[in-house]
Amino acid sequence: MTATTPVHDPDVADRDLTDETWKVVVWNDPVNLIDYVAYVLRKLFGYSEQKAMELTMRVHTTGRAVVRDGPREQAEMDCYRLHHHGLWATLER
Repeated sequence: MTATTPVHDPDVADRDLTDETWKVVVWNDPVNLIDYVAYVLRKLFGYSEQKAMELTMRVHTTGRAVVRDGPREQAEMDCYRLHHHGLWATLER
């Protein structure tokens, strides 16, 4: 048997998952009122009343809405902030 040199595939080896775009998803829950969810989205992300209500109604009617996207570190912080305000949020690639 001979030793082989590892193949360097830059498309796989050097890809940094933190550079990918991550989505912050808010999920519907039976606890928070529509007005409160819209308030949190306005407070945390600076959305207009109309944009916040549009996203909130999407959560309410479809069960979820992507409220932000960006680098992983920022998405994790946004998700944490939503949790801190009592909303159910997750991350997706």
